[in-house]
Amino acid sequence: MWIWIILGFIAIVLVFTNIRVVPQAKAYVIERLGAYNGTWETGLHVKIPLIDKIASVVSLKERVADFAPQPVITKDNVTMQIDTVVYYQITDPKLYTYGIERPMTAIENLTATTLRNIIGDLELDDTLTSRDLINAKMRSILDEATDPWGIKVNRVEVKNIMPPKDIQDAMEKQMRAERERREAILRAEGEKKSQILIAEGEKEAAILRAEAAKEAAIRKAEGEAQAILEVQKAIAEGVRMLNEANPSQAVLALRGLEALKDVADGKATKIIIPSEIQGLAGLATALTEIVKKE
Repeated sequence: MWIWIILGFIAIVLVFTNIRVVPQAKAYVIERLGAYNGTWETGLHVKIPLIDKIASVVSLKERVADFAPQPVITKDNVTMQIDTVVYYQITDPKLYTYGIERPMTAIENLTATTLRNIIGDLELDDTLTSRDLINAKMRSILDEATDPWGIKVNRVEVKNIMPPKDIQDAMEKQMRAERERREAILRAEGEKKSQILIAEGEKEAAILRAEAAKEAAIRKAEGEAQAILEVQKAIAEGVRMLNEANPSQAVLALRGLEALKDVADGKATKIIIPSEIQGLAGLATALTEIVKKE
């Protein structure tokens, strides 16, 4: 009786100890009697005691491998250090478990070899400016090479490129010279624009002064013309009023004498007096003498 109880207890213990719950993003590789039997996905599983064995527990999450800097030589014989970061994910736990020994070491060595091959076809300047090209080539080559190992390389990033010290100093001097050249160009362009603006300002000022002088001359001429017009209007008005008054011949002669007086006001050397005005002048002289005698 006790034997059956002990055997039952042992059976229950064996069952409970062989129940496995596979969590999310995990996979269990199961071997039966030393041979691959299957892969357990997420969920509840029971293995046969003493027969089934969990060979490996594989994480299906994306992983990051940051490798140490690798020495590489460019096409123009410049030695530099480049370190890379590889983002990969296990897609087949069976191939990952049985495909290759120490897969991470294999990926690191493969990355270094691929990097040397790619950089060997590029010159220094191309290496410094072609990170996207290097990343794309490395990802394609690594993904194809690791496919039999159940690994998918999602992307590869060149983390840092470190040229030799003398090359860095030369690049800094070149960059400094380039910045100074750009600064000189910008300064020259600024001075050029300043001179252009000054010249345009002087030109506009001269144009405005000429327009102002022109406007003043036009207004002066208009004023003089207006004055002459007013004088002519006054003369015409005087003539009209004189005609309306029906003046005698003597009055007209006297007006003629007044006009001659204005004409001979120190500006004429010879004056021709009409005969009718001469007679009137004599009459005026005689009248003056009669008045004096009285």
